[in-house]
Amino acid sequence: MYQYVDRPLAALDEGCRFLVWSMRAWVTAIGQKRCPAQLLAPAFARWRMIGGLQPFHRAMMLLNRDALDTLAFCPLGCSHVSEHEAVILELITSLRDRGPTATRETLELVVSEDSVGDLLETLSRIGAALAIAGIFPGEPVASPSTGANHTRPH
Repeated sequence: MYQYVDRPLAALDEGCRFLVWSMRAWVTAIGQKRCPAQLLAPAFARWRMIGGLQPFHRAMMLLNRDALDTLAFCPLGCSHVSEHEAVILELITSLRDRGPTATRETLELVVSEDSVGDLLETLSRIGAALAIAGIFPGEPVASPSTGANHTRPH
């Protein structure tokens, strides 16, 4: 998580930027009483992530409903990663880097017990979709390749 929190989006790879934008767009849509899946679908399709839309939507619904604490997300235009955005990035990369047992232990600190298994499976499906699309999040990059605004996918 600490590799992501308070980091400038421009210092993160495209997978991280895509996920942060997706989280923020989802939360914004909910706040506007709009269907987040419908709003996110075009970006997910452009990024070859359409197979990850349903699990992403499900993960955000589970986090919204069953988080042990109120999660805070930055507005779409914010240039840095919030603590809770960093936690979600870490949970997704944790499955690959630390495996399901360690990720499950972290999830137990984030959501109610009834949702841990469901969210673990859902995060695994998101990770698989990211890998297939070629944008699985990695470590922050030292020098971004462009100076473009990375708060949303292009």
